[in-house]
Amino acid sequence: MAIFALTIFSTYQFRHKPWLGMQAYTSMFYFWLSLIIIALLQIIALPEFLVGFLSPKALEIQQMADAQQFYLSLDIGQSIISFFKLLAYFCMFCCVLMLVTDENRLKLLLLTIVATGTFQALYGAFEILLGFENSLIFGFEVSNSATGSFVYRNHYANFLMMCAAAGIGLLVTSLQKNRNTSPKDMLRSIATTMLSSKALIRISIAIMVIGLVMSRSRMGNTAFFVAMTIVGFASLYLIKNKSKGLSFLVISMFIIDLLIVSAYFGLDKIQERLVQTSLQQESRDEVLVDASRMIFDFPLTGTGGGSFYSTFPGYQSAEVHSFYDHAHNDYIQMIIEYGLPSIFIMAFMMMFTLYKAARPMYRRQNSIFKGTSFACSMVMIGMLVHMTVDFPLQAFANATYFSVFIALTMIINSLKINRQQKERRPAQK
Repeated sequence: MAIFALTIFSTYQFRHKPWLGMQAYTSMFYFWLSLIIIALLQIIALPEFLVGFLSPKALEIQQMADAQQFYLSLDIGQSIISFFKLLAYFCMFCCVLMLVTDENRLKLLLLTIVATGTFQALYGAFEILLGFENSLIFGFEVSNSATGSFVYRNHYANFLMMCAAAGIGLLVTSLQKNRNTSPKDMLRSIATTMLSSKALIRISIAIMVIGLVMSRSRMGNTAFFVAMTIVGFASLYLIKNKSKGLSFLVISMFIIDLLIVSAYFGLDKIQERLVQTSLQQESRDEVLVDASRMIFDFPLTGTGGGSFYSTFPGYQSAEVHSFYDHAHNDYIQMIIEYGLPSIFIMAFMMMFTLYKAARPMYRRQNSIFKGTSFACSMVMIGMLVHMTVDFPLQAFANATYFSVFIALTMIINSLKINRQQKERRPAQK
């Protein structure tokens, strides 16, 4: 409701502008509208013959239940909820495009994301370190894994991954271009970055890494460090006239975060979980095998958004004893719930977004665009990795923040630099 209210207010404020001020971002709208149309068709009552043509298995199941109206979704209630969630993500995407109109707002948004992630990391870590028996938010029993205000530790880890990426992007933004190459100037630049007011951001990143490690999320930590490694080394190639502090920053992220900070807050526990993981112990592979049979029954339109938990028991084999409300693979779950066309749309959308995320590191000159590009690239790669064995986009907070980063990838490619502010700064000095 808050997102929809903000969207209505922003639409009213920008009503006099063509495309509400979003004419530079229309290419991404086609992807969003395609997904929204697919989700909408699932919750509209359709003629019996049309449902039979598009999804024969869905018609057969509804006929057996003596349904009076026929839908493409097998769980109309959950599909309606999923539709409004998808609509909310799109509205958040539009709000960011409308409201982030200059470098200052862009930086403020990244700072807000960092502040949110730092709060979550502190809350999740202190619940463990202070020995709370029950969580303050939901009253759940506190285990040895940090979850913050989330129910599921992997969602918590994914959220921190995105927020930490925003923090690293801000650090990249703060690095100055090399004006001198003497060792003295280089040391001064490094000291300024690490010991000035930017140190607060660096401390926030360290806190988020601690929270991430304390979540004991195997793939959450893997996604973060894989994304940081790929984007960190790619940035050394893509960013022109880069500061030597960038190389120092990339190296320090490994030394300080991975080897020092993480070692004191449970990295060994994650290593143990990774070593102990095997196909014999995990039932997720059997879940994917069973779930894949649903794709053959509902290839074109899927079973309906949010319907996995109610339809999967009909396909669950005897080898899978636990109850699974998600497929633990967002790619598979999307195909099951929305059909094969949706995954092709999503694949093109992600490839386009990843290209847009990385492009400003090479093309744009302004440091805020390069830093945001670094952050967005980390988020895109981290999310693509995490989605292979989990369902981070099924959490409303994570999907909403991911929508924000998708919007940022569009903004940093099209936003014009505010020349008036740039010219005013030397006069103020």
